[in-house]
Amino acid sequence: MAAQEVQPSETIAKLKSESEALKTKLEEERAKLHDVELHQVAEKVEPLGQFVMKTRRTLKGHGNKVLCMDWCKDKRRIVSSSQDGKVIVWDAFTTNKEHAVTMPCTWVMACAYAPSGCAVACGGLDNKCSVYPLSLDKNENLAAKKKSVAMHTNYLSACSFTNSDMQILTSSGDGTCALWDVESGQLLQSFHGHAADVLCLDLAPSETGNTFVSGGCDKKANVWDMRSGQCIQSFETHESDINSVRYYPSGDAFASGSDDATCRLYDLRADREVAIYSKESIIFGASSVDFSISGRLLFGGYNDYTINVWDVLKGTRVSILFGHENRVSTLRVSPDGTAFCSGSWDHTLRVWA
Repeated sequence: MAAQEVQPSETIAKLKSESEALKTKLEEERAKLHDVELHQVAEKVEPLGQFVMKTRRTLKGHGNKVLCMDWCKDKRRIVSSSQDGKVIVWDAFTTNKEHAVTMPCTWVMACAYAPSGCAVACGGLDNKCSVYPLSLDKNENLAAKKKSVAMHTNYLSACSFTNSDMQILTSSGDGTCALWDVESGQLLQSFHGHAADVLCLDLAPSETGNTFVSGGCDKKANVWDMRSGQCIQSFETHESDINSVRYYPSGDAFASGSDDATCRLYDLRADREVAIYSKESIIFGASSVDFSISGRLLFGGYNDYTINVWDVLKGTRVSILFGHENRVSTLRVSPDGTAFCSGSWDHTLRVWA
């Protein structure tokens, strides 16, 4: 009997080689389906004409690097968070500040507007996600109504409300994502699968919205089923950290921006990367990406202070926007698609149209 005992290390080695073999086999099967590139299919599509986008508003008031921002569904208000520990709600038309909250920690790396427009969520180095209800009374002390919802074991990197104000999705430096109930602060589902810090997430745009995508320091972009907590698709073609992920408006694809100085497009139905947006001259990482409302343009904020605008179908750069005086850290297209807002380490936010 003793002769048949297998050393645990042998078993592990055997399983490892088996999983590697299966991985290779999967890659081969995937490659068989890879018969055409996106830019080849799009050759007959009309090229985009010249378009001019300018800074229409500059929002000044943060005392340090702007780290995150989000639009309200009313297409007018913006919430932003900064390394100075402040979270500010702005009116993007008038540039007025409507609310300001000072967080107990600096480096507020995540903020999000609730779908109803009646609350904002934020967090960062305090390892938690706090929700602040917003009232019409400008003088009210928001901090008194603060509700701690999510607790992680490392910094909060991103947060997003689901389709209601009642649930919030968070990602963290502890390598997990989690879904929380806002009222009770209860953990509804946790998502394990990243081997390092999770840096970003985005919810699928469908009404039922049962999937989301996350990207992290393990160079992986994972698609998750919110109900089961399972990772249903994983893409690993970037060569460095993935800083930003964003679904294509139809929900059938998503884009990612990475420290490897590229943005990439992944098709969920084809289960593979279909486009790379890069240029020899772009050597700095992409910190943030977002699509125009039609899905034809991809905006990328970069660490060399610029915003590059890509033609999604043709894979070419159609514009480059200058204005920020330090790296662009966050970028979001407004809900109606008429403008987009970028936040930067130069302490300001800019609204472009």
